Amino acid sequence: MNIFWFQSGSCGGDTMSFLCSTDPDAAELFAAIDARLLWHPSLSNDAPAAARAALDEVLAGSLPLDVLVVEGSLIFGPNGSGAFDTKDGRPKKDIVNDLAHVARYVVAAGTCASFGGIGRGEEIDSRGLQFTGAAPGGLLPPEFLTRSGLPVINIAGCPAHPAALAGALAALASGASLALDVFQRPEDWYGPLVHQGCTRNEYHEFRVEETEFGQKGCLFFYMGCQGPLTGASCNKTLWNGRSSKTRAGVPCFGCTEPHFPQQASFFATRNIEGIPVRLPRGVDRAHYLAYKGMAAEAAPQRLIQRKGHI
Repeated sequence: MNIFWFQSGSCGGDTMSFLCSTDPDAAELFAAIDARLLWHPSLSNDAPAAARAALDEVLAGSLPLDVLVVEGSLIFGPNGSGAFDTKDGRPKKDIVNDLAHVARYVVAAGTCASFGGIGRGEEIDSRGLQFTGAAPGGLLPPEFLTRSGLPVINIAGCPAHPAALAGALAALASGASLALDVFQRPEDWYGPLVHQGCTRNEYHEFRVEETEFGQKGCLFFYMGCQGPLTGASCNKTLWNGRSSKTRAGVPCFGCTEPHFPQQASFFATRNIEGIPVRLPRGVDRAHYLAYKGMAAEAAPQRLIQRKGHI
């Protein structure tokens, strides 16, 4: 299986995350799925001339491209030209467009490649491969399908979780089907909420809320945590097999969602008279208002006294 990993408007964080893959690690994964890495700007030993040669062969049709992995947003600025981000004098967005049309599968590694990231709506005009924010259509139109018949597969995250990216590549290599959600993310990794598996769940259910860091209670109501709104398996597939943001006492930033990064503070929950503006997924405002007071009244003393475990 031939893989070409292309970096466009990227900080390289998804590559660094991928290198943290374990059981198997990145090298073991490529060996196990019989993958040939045609090019990766950090992992390949070849000179840049080899990348240009491989790129020419792929686009000429003499070298099959099984998986195109794109890391980083597609830069359209200024004025739609893409001149802010070029390779060998050519806009990277145009190169990626050409590669996407000959690849069997296209994988967006990270939220920038999936949804556009930090430069959406700004002068640089960053877009995702097949979404711009939550709106269908980015570099590629909503109806675009690869040679396999699949749309772009979005492995969202800032950075993408190494297990999600490695798992997706392994699934594609084996021919296993990948069920995708409405944002074209694999449901196996993005179907759960970050809230599921969070060690602070019981505090959340009884509205034992924190207004400052260093305590064990829930960070959703005042401290900006977006775990109940965010699809990702961070608290089920722990980072480095050890921890997650909420386990370390940091609110979930919602980095796998199309709106990331948000304009409001990451460390404060927008609310009106103590009611969060955005409620947990699947909870309507009427039921929330009826429930919140009863939950707080029923909170066990061990939670109120913060005697639970983080």
